[in-house]
Amino acid sequence: MIAAKYVGVSIETPDFNMGVDNKTPEFLAKNPLGKVPTMETPDGPIWESNAIARYVARLGKNNIYGKNSYEAGVIDQWIDFTTWEIDLPKAAWLYPIAGFLNNNPTATNKAKADIRKGLGILNDYLQTRTYLVGHRVSLADIIVVCSLYNLYTTVLDLGFRKPFSHTNRWFLTCVNQPEFRAVLGEVQLCQKMAVAPKAAAAEPAPKPEKPKKEQPPKKESKPAKEKEEDDDEEDIPEEEGGEPKKKEKNPLDLLPPSKFIMDEWKRTYSNQDTRTEAIPWLWEHFDKEGYSWWLGDYKYNDENQKLFMTANLIGGFIQRVEKLRKYGFGSIIIFGEEEAPPFTVSSVWLVRGLELPAEMKECDDYEHYNWKKADTDDAATRELINDFLAWDGKFGDGRKFNQGKIFK
Repeated sequence: MIAAKYVGVSIETPDFNMGVDNKTPEFLAKNPLGKVPTMETPDGPIWESNAIARYVARLGKNNIYGKNSYEAGVIDQWIDFTTWEIDLPKAAWLYPIAGFLNNNPTATNKAKADIRKGLGILNDYLQTRTYLVGHRVSLADIIVVCSLYNLYTTVLDLGFRKPFSHTNRWFLTCVNQPEFRAVLGEVQLCQKMAVAPKAAAAEPAPKPEKPKKEQPPKKESKPAKEKEEDDDEEDIPEEEGGEPKKKEKNPLDLLPPSKFIMDEWKRTYSNQDTRTEAIPWLWEHFDKEGYSWWLGDYKYNDENQKLFMTANLIGGFIQRVEKLRKYGFGSIIIFGEEEAPPFTVSSVWLVRGLELPAEMKECDDYEHYNWKKADTDDAATRELINDFLAWDGKFGDGRKFNQGKIFK
Protein backbone atom coordinates (compact mmCIF):
# COMPACT_ATOMS: atom_id res chain seq x y z
CA MET A 1 0.00 0.00 0.00
CA ILE A 2 2.85 2.41 0.81
CA ALA A 3 4.66 1.52 -2.40
CA ALA A 4 1.45 2.28 -4.33
CA LYS A 5 1.32 5.74 -2.73
CA TYR A 6 4.88 6.44 -3.91
CA VAL A 7 4.39 5.30 -7.50
CA GLY A 8 0.96 6.91 -7.84
CA VAL A 9 -1.22 3.89 -8.50
CA SER A 10 -4.50 2.94 -6.88
CA ILE A 11 -5.07 -0.41 -5.16
CA GLU A 12 -8.55 -1.55 -4.25
CA THR A 13 -8.93 -3.41 -0.95
CA PRO A 14 -12.30 -5.17 -0.80
CA ASP A 15 -13.87 -6.30 2.47
CA PHE A 16 -12.31 -9.55 3.56
CA ASN A 17 -13.28 -11.95 6.31
CA MET A 18 -10.06 -13.67 7.36
CA GLY A 19 -10.59 -17.31 8.26
CA VAL A 20 -13.62 -17.56 5.99
CA ASP A 21 -13.00 -15.89 2.64
CA ASN A 22 -9.47 -17.27 2.36
CA LYS A 23 -10.77 -20.84 2.63
CA THR A 24 -13.13 -20.72 -0.33
CA PRO A 25 -12.29 -22.67 -3.50
CA GLU A 26 -12.16 -19.36 -5.42
CA PHE A 27 -9.51 -17.93 -3.10
CA LEU A 28 -7.46 -21.13 -2.96
CA ALA A 29 -7.39 -21.12 -6.75
CA LYS A 30 -5.55 -17.79 -6.53
CA ASN A 31 -3.33 -18.75 -3.55
CA PRO A 32 -3.16 -22.42 -2.56
CA LEU A 33 -1.66 -21.45 0.81
CA GLY A 34 -4.83 -19.60 1.76
CA LYS A 35 -2.79 -16.66 3.02
CA VAL A 36 -3.02 -12.90 2.71
CA PRO A 37 -2.06 -10.64 1.16
CA THR A 38 -2.90 -11.96 -2.27
CA MET A 39 -3.14 -9.55 -5.20
CA GLU A 40 -5.26 -9.92 -8.30
CA THR A 41 -3.70 -8.36 -11.40
CA PRO A 42 -4.86 -8.31 -15.04
CA ASP A 43 -2.31 -11.03 -15.73
CA GLY A 44 -3.10 -13.26 -12.75
CA PRO A 45 -2.67 -13.46 -8.98
CA ILE A 46 0.50 -12.70 -6.94
CA TRP A 47 0.98 -13.68 -3.33
CA GLU A 48 3.56 -12.95 -0.60
CA SER A 49 4.02 -9.38 0.64
CA ASN A 50 7.45 -8.68 -0.78
CA ALA A 51 6.58 -10.11 -4.18
CA ILE A 52 3.50 -7.88 -4.35
CA ALA A 53 5.52 -4.85 -3.23
CA ARG A 54 8.12 -5.50 -5.96
CA TYR A 55 5.34 -5.73 -8.56
CA VAL A 56 3.77 -2.47 -7.39
CA ALA A 57 7.16 -0.71 -7.30
CA ARG A 58 7.59 -1.34 -11.03
CA LEU A 59 4.29 0.41 -11.85
CA GLY A 60 3.38 4.07 -12.09
CA LYS A 61 5.38 7.22 -12.69
CA ASN A 62 7.96 7.24 -9.89
CA ASN A 63 10.94 4.92 -9.65
CA ILE A 64 11.44 3.40 -6.20
CA TYR A 65 13.24 0.22 -7.35
CA GLY A 66 16.65 1.75 -8.13
CA LYS A 67 17.89 3.89 -10.99
CA ASN A 68 20.22 1.15 -12.24
CA SER A 69 20.85 -2.56 -11.85
CA TYR A 70 23.25 -2.03 -8.94
CA GLU A 71 20.75 -0.03 -6.90
CA ALA A 72 18.07 -2.62 -7.66
CA GLY A 73 20.45 -5.30 -6.37
CA VAL A 74 21.12 -3.38 -3.15
CA ILE A 75 17.38 -2.95 -2.63
CA ASP A 76 16.93 -6.72 -3.01
CA GLN A 77 19.83 -7.23 -0.60
CA TRP A 78 18.04 -5.32 2.17
CA ILE A 79 14.74 -7.05 1.44
CA ASP A 80 16.43 -10.44 1.82
CA PHE A 81 18.28 -9.22 4.91
CA THR A 82 14.94 -8.33 6.48
CA THR A 83 13.40 -11.70 5.64
CA TRP A 84 16.11 -13.67 7.39
CA GLU A 85 17.62 -11.34 10.00
CA ILE A 86 14.52 -9.46 11.19
CA ASP A 87 11.34 -11.33 10.33
CA LEU A 88 12.42 -14.71 11.77
CA PRO A 89 13.53 -13.49 15.23
CA LYS A 90 10.65 -10.99 15.24
CA ALA A 91 8.19 -13.87 14.97
CA ALA A 92 9.91 -15.74 17.81
CA TRP A 93 9.65 -12.64 20.02
CA LEU A 94 6.20 -11.29 19.11
CA TYR A 95 4.15 -14.44 18.45
CA PRO A 96 4.12 -15.51 22.14
CA ILE A 97 3.01 -11.97 23.09
CA ALA A 98 0.16 -12.22 20.57
CA GLY A 99 -0.77 -15.70 21.82
CA PHE A 100 0.20 -17.52 18.62
CA LEU A 101 2.96 -19.51 20.37
CA ASN A 102 3.63 -20.66 23.90
CA ASN A 103 6.00 -18.50 25.90
CA ASN A 104 9.58 -19.81 25.67
CA PRO A 105 11.97 -17.47 27.54
CA THR A 106 15.05 -19.09 26.00
CA ALA A 107 13.74 -18.53 22.47
CA THR A 108 12.70 -14.97 23.37
CA ASN A 109 16.15 -14.09 24.69
CA LYS A 110 17.75 -15.52 21.56
CA ALA A 111 15.33 -13.48 19.41
CA LYS A 112 16.17 -10.30 21.34
CA ALA A 113 19.87 -10.85 20.71
CA ASP A 114 19.23 -11.45 17.00
CA ILE A 115 17.10 -8.31 16.70
CA ARG A 116 19.76 -6.32 18.52
CA LYS A 117 22.34 -7.59 16.05
CA GLY A 118 20.15 -6.71 13.06
CA LEU A 119 19.48 -3.21 14.39
CA GLY A 120 23.21 -2.79 14.92
CA ILE A 121 23.99 -3.68 11.32
CA LEU A 122 21.42 -1.16 10.13
CA ASN A 123 22.75 1.42 12.57
CA ASP A 124 26.33 1.14 11.28
CA TYR A 125 25.16 1.33 7.67
CA LEU A 126 22.89 4.33 8.26
CA GLN A 127 25.52 6.32 10.15
CA THR A 128 26.39 8.18 6.92
CA ARG A 129 23.14 7.70 5.00
CA THR A 130 19.63 9.14 5.15
CA TYR A 131 18.03 6.20 3.32
CA LEU A 132 19.08 2.65 2.56
CA VAL A 133 19.64 3.17 -1.17
CA GLY A 134 20.23 6.52 -2.85
CA HIS A 135 18.97 9.86 -1.61
CA ARG A 136 15.22 9.16 -1.61
CA VAL A 137 12.88 6.57 -0.17
CA SER A 138 13.13 3.30 -2.07
CA LEU A 139 11.37 -0.03 -1.85
CA ALA A 140 14.10 -1.15 0.55
CA ASP A 141 13.10 1.53 3.09
CA ILE A 142 9.43 0.68 2.72
CA ILE A 143 9.84 -3.06 3.30
CA VAL A 144 12.41 -2.82 6.11
CA VAL A 145 10.38 -0.14 7.96
CA CYS A 146 7.23 -2.24 7.67
CA SER A 147 9.11 -5.24 9.02
CA LEU A 148 10.32 -3.22 12.02
CA TYR A 149 6.98 -1.47 12.60
CA ASN A 150 5.51 -3.97 15.10
CA LEU A 151 8.82 -4.17 16.95
CA TYR A 152 9.11 -0.41 17.34
CA THR A 153 5.51 -0.08 18.53
CA THR A 154 5.35 -3.16 20.78
CA VAL A 155 8.69 -4.13 22.36
CA LEU A 156 11.52 -1.74 21.40
CA ASP A 157 11.25 0.55 24.41
CA LEU A 158 13.59 3.46 25.03
CA GLY A 159 16.20 1.35 26.81
CA PHE A 160 16.34 -1.28 24.06
CA ARG A 161 16.43 1.12 21.10
CA LYS A 162 18.73 3.69 22.70
CA PRO A 163 22.02 2.32 21.24
CA PHE A 164 20.64 2.47 17.69
CA SER A 165 20.33 6.22 17.18
CA HIS A 166 20.92 6.15 13.41
CA THR A 167 18.37 3.36 12.87
CA ASN A 168 15.86 5.25 15.04
CA ARG A 169 16.41 8.48 13.12
CA TRP A 170 15.92 6.71 9.76
CA PHE A 171 12.80 4.85 10.98
CA LEU A 172 11.17 8.06 12.23
CA THR A 173 12.13 9.91 9.06
CA CYS A 174 10.37 7.28 6.96
CA VAL A 175 7.19 6.82 8.99
CA ASN A 176 6.63 10.58 9.01
CA GLN A 177 6.62 10.82 5.21
CA PRO A 178 3.08 11.51 3.86
CA GLU A 179 3.00 8.21 1.94
CA PHE A 180 3.78 6.20 5.09
CA ARG A 181 1.41 8.22 7.28
CA ALA A 182 -1.44 7.70 4.82
CA VAL A 183 -1.23 3.94 5.49
CA LEU A 184 0.24 3.62 9.00
CA GLY A 185 -1.21 6.74 10.59
CA GLU A 186 0.77 8.42 13.36
CA VAL A 187 3.34 5.96 14.71
CA GLN A 188 3.75 5.89 18.49
CA LEU A 189 7.01 4.33 19.65
CA CYS A 190 6.88 1.72 22.40
CA GLN A 191 7.07 3.16 25.92
CA LYS A 192 7.00 -0.11 27.86
CA MET A 193 8.15 -3.43 26.43
CA ALA A 194 5.25 -5.89 26.04
CA VAL A 195 5.88 -9.35 27.46
CA ALA A 196 4.28 -12.70 26.82
CA PRO A 197 2.11 -14.24 29.54
CA LYS A 198 3.85 -16.93 31.52
CA ALA A 199 3.03 -20.43 30.44
CA ALA A 200 0.62 -22.11 32.83
CA ALA A 201 2.40 -24.69 34.92
CA ALA A 202 1.18 -28.20 34.26
CA GLU A 203 -0.46 -29.82 37.28
CA PRO A 204 1.83 -32.59 38.45
CA ALA A 205 0.40 -36.07 38.19
CA PRO A 206 0.07 -37.91 41.50
CA LYS A 207 3.00 -40.20 42.15
CA PRO A 208 2.19 -43.86 42.70
CA GLU A 209 3.02 -45.09 46.15
CA LYS A 210 6.21 -47.09 46.28
CA PRO A 211 6.39 -50.32 48.21
CA LYS A 212 8.39 -49.91 51.38
CA LYS A 213 11.90 -51.25 51.13
CA GLU A 214 14.37 -52.15 53.77
CA GLN A 215 16.78 -49.33 54.46
CA PRO A 216 20.23 -50.10 53.08
CA PRO A 217 23.09 -49.99 55.54
CA LYS A 218 24.65 -46.57 55.98
CA LYS A 219 27.66 -45.91 53.82
CA GLU A 220 30.92 -45.15 55.47
CA SER A 221 31.76 -41.45 55.40
CA LYS A 222 34.43 -40.37 52.97
CA PRO A 223 37.84 -39.38 54.21
CA ALA A 224 38.14 -35.62 54.60
CA LYS A 225 40.52 -35.25 51.65
CA GLU A 226 38.21 -37.15 49.28
CA LYS A 227 35.24 -35.08 50.44
CA GLU A 228 37.07 -31.82 49.71
CA GLU A 229 37.80 -32.94 46.17
CA ASP A 230 34.10 -33.56 45.58
CA ASP A 231 32.93 -30.23 47.02
CA ASP A 232 33.10 -28.49 43.63
CA GLU A 233 30.66 -30.95 42.08
CA GLU A 234 27.07 -30.16 42.96
CA ASP A 235 24.88 -33.23 43.27
CA ILE A 236 21.68 -33.06 41.24
CA PRO A 237 18.82 -35.09 42.77
CA GLU A 238 18.80 -38.56 41.30
CA GLU A 239 16.04 -39.50 38.92
CA GLU A 240 13.90 -42.49 39.73
CA GLY A 241 15.83 -45.62 38.88
CA GLY A 242 19.01 -43.70 37.99
CA GLU A 243 22.28 -42.51 39.43
CA PRO A 244 22.75 -38.99 40.84
CA LYS A 245 23.83 -36.52 38.15
CA LYS A 246 26.76 -34.20 38.55
CA LYS A 247 26.63 -30.54 37.54
CA GLU A 248 28.77 -30.03 34.46
CA LYS A 249 32.06 -28.24 35.03
CA ASN A 250 32.62 -24.84 33.49
CA PRO A 251 35.11 -25.22 30.58
CA LEU A 252 37.28 -22.57 32.25
CA ASP A 253 37.66 -24.84 35.29
CA LEU A 254 39.05 -27.56 33.03
CA LEU A 255 41.93 -25.43 31.73
CA PRO A 256 45.47 -26.40 32.82
CA PRO A 257 46.40 -25.02 36.26
CA SER A 258 47.95 -21.56 36.28
CA LYS A 259 50.50 -19.94 38.60
CA PHE A 260 48.38 -16.77 38.41
CA ILE A 261 45.58 -16.79 41.00
CA MET A 262 42.71 -14.40 40.19
CA ASP A 263 41.56 -14.02 43.80
CA GLU A 264 45.09 -13.23 44.94
CA TRP A 265 45.32 -10.52 42.28
CA LYS A 266 42.01 -9.02 43.39
CA ARG A 267 43.16 -8.93 47.02
CA THR A 268 46.45 -7.35 46.01
CA TYR A 269 44.70 -4.71 43.88
CA SER A 270 42.25 -3.91 46.69
CA ASN A 271 44.75 -3.71 49.55
CA GLN A 272 48.00 -2.41 48.04
CA ASP A 273 49.01 0.83 46.37
CA THR A 274 48.16 0.44 42.69
CA ARG A 275 51.21 1.97 41.02
CA THR A 276 53.95 0.91 43.43
CA GLU A 277 52.77 -2.54 44.52
CA ALA A 278 49.70 -3.97 42.74
CA ILE A 279 50.83 -3.36 39.14
CA PRO A 280 54.36 -4.75 39.68
CA TRP A 281 52.79 -7.81 41.34
CA LEU A 282 50.47 -8.25 38.37
CA TRP A 283 53.17 -8.37 35.70
CA GLU A 284 55.47 -10.48 37.86
CA HIS A 285 52.83 -13.18 38.25
CA PHE A 286 50.81 -12.78 35.03
CA ASP A 287 50.40 -16.02 33.04
CA LYS A 288 49.78 -15.21 29.37
CA GLU A 289 49.18 -18.90 28.61
CA GLY A 290 46.29 -19.11 31.05
CA TYR A 291 44.85 -15.57 31.07
CA SER A 292 44.29 -12.76 28.58
CA TRP A 293 43.64 -9.01 28.63
CA TRP A 294 40.96 -7.43 26.42
CA LEU A 295 40.20 -3.83 25.44
CA GLY A 296 36.52 -2.89 25.09
CA ASP A 297 35.41 0.44 23.61
CA TYR A 298 31.74 1.48 23.72
CA LYS A 299 30.30 1.82 20.19
CA TYR A 300 27.76 4.59 20.76
CA ASN A 301 29.67 7.33 22.60
CA ASP A 302 27.90 10.08 20.63
CA GLU A 303 24.79 9.30 22.72
CA ASN A 304 26.56 9.83 26.06
CA GLN A 305 25.45 13.44 26.56
CA LYS A 306 24.66 13.20 30.30
CA LEU A 307 27.18 12.07 32.88
CA PHE A 308 24.67 10.40 35.20
CA MET A 309 23.19 8.39 32.33
CA THR A 310 26.66 7.31 31.23
CA ALA A 311 27.46 6.26 34.81
CA ASN A 312 24.22 4.24 34.89
CA LEU A 313 25.27 2.63 31.61
CA ILE A 314 28.49 1.19 33.02
CA GLY A 315 26.85 0.38 36.36
CA GLY A 316 24.27 -1.73 34.56
CA PHE A 317 27.01 -3.46 32.58
CA ILE A 318 28.76 -4.51 35.79
CA GLN A 319 25.50 -5.86 37.23
CA ARG A 320 24.65 -7.83 34.10
CA VAL A 321 28.08 -9.47 33.77
CA GLU A 322 27.90 -10.94 37.28
CA LYS A 323 28.45 -14.51 35.99
CA LEU A 324 32.00 -13.53 35.00
CA ARG A 325 33.02 -12.61 38.56
CA LYS A 326 34.89 -15.85 39.30
CA TYR A 327 36.78 -15.68 36.01
CA GLY A 328 37.26 -11.98 35.34
CA PHE A 329 38.39 -8.56 36.48
CA GLY A 330 37.65 -5.27 34.75
CA SER A 331 38.13 -1.52 34.87
CA ILE A 332 35.55 0.63 33.04
CA ILE A 333 36.24 4.34 32.70
CA ILE A 334 34.23 7.38 31.62
CA PHE A 335 36.31 10.05 29.89
CA GLY A 336 35.35 13.68 29.29
CA GLU A 337 33.95 16.76 31.01
CA GLU A 338 30.37 17.83 31.68
CA GLU A 339 31.05 21.13 29.94
CA ALA A 340 31.99 19.36 26.69
CA PRO A 341 29.97 16.17 26.09
CA PRO A 342 29.73 13.54 24.76
CA PHE A 343 31.52 11.29 27.20
CA THR A 344 33.44 8.23 26.00
CA VAL A 345 33.51 4.83 27.69
CA SER A 346 36.39 2.37 27.46
CA SER A 347 37.42 -0.64 29.50
CA VAL A 348 40.08 -3.28 30.08
CA TRP A 349 39.28 -6.83 31.17
CA LEU A 350 41.41 -9.66 32.52
CA VAL A 351 39.78 -13.06 31.92
CA ARG A 352 40.60 -16.72 32.40
CA GLY A 353 41.58 -18.36 29.12
CA LEU A 354 42.77 -16.94 25.83
CA GLU A 355 39.34 -15.95 24.45
CA LEU A 356 36.49 -13.89 25.83
CA PRO A 357 34.47 -16.42 27.86
CA ALA A 358 30.81 -17.23 27.38
CA GLU A 359 30.00 -15.39 30.62
CA MET A 360 30.95 -12.15 28.84
CA LYS A 361 29.52 -12.94 25.41
CA GLU A 362 26.13 -13.88 26.87
CA CYS A 363 25.83 -10.49 28.59
CA ASP A 364 23.51 -8.08 26.72
CA ASP A 365 26.15 -5.32 26.88
CA TYR A 366 28.78 -7.38 25.05
CA GLU A 367 27.49 -6.41 21.60
CA HIS A 368 27.63 -2.70 22.47
CA TYR A 369 31.44 -2.73 22.61
CA ASN A 370 34.22 -3.16 20.08
CA TRP A 371 36.59 -5.81 21.46
CA LYS A 372 40.31 -6.25 20.86
CA LYS A 373 42.69 -8.71 22.46
CA ALA A 374 45.56 -6.87 24.16
CA ASP A 375 49.14 -7.73 23.24
CA THR A 376 50.73 -7.84 26.69
CA ASP A 377 54.21 -8.15 25.16
CA ASP A 378 53.81 -4.61 23.80
CA ALA A 379 55.11 -1.96 26.23
CA ALA A 380 52.57 0.68 25.15
CA THR A 381 49.68 -1.74 25.65
CA ARG A 382 50.92 -2.65 29.12
CA GLU A 383 51.17 1.02 30.01
CA LEU A 384 47.60 1.56 28.80
CA ILE A 385 46.40 -1.30 31.04
CA ASN A 386 48.38 0.21 33.93
CA ASP A 387 46.64 3.57 33.41
CA PHE A 388 43.22 1.86 33.48
CA LEU A 389 44.17 0.11 36.74
CA ALA A 390 45.53 3.26 38.38
CA TRP A 391 42.87 5.62 36.95
CA ASP A 392 45.54 8.11 35.96
CA GLY A 393 48.00 8.61 33.14
CA LYS A 394 47.76 9.38 29.43
CA PHE A 395 45.41 6.47 28.58
CA GLY A 396 47.16 6.08 25.23
CA ASP A 397 45.73 9.21 23.62
CA GLY A 398 45.58 11.83 26.37
CA ARG A 399 41.93 11.39 27.28
CA LYS A 400 40.74 13.11 30.48
CA PHE A 401 39.63 10.70 33.24
CA ASN A 402 36.22 11.52 34.75
CA GLN A 403 35.22 8.49 36.82
CA GLY A 404 35.33 4.72 36.70
CA LYS A 405 34.13 1.43 38.15
CA ILE A 406 36.03 -1.74 38.98
CA PHE A 407 34.60 -5.23 38.47
CA LYS A 408 36.27 -7.67 40.87
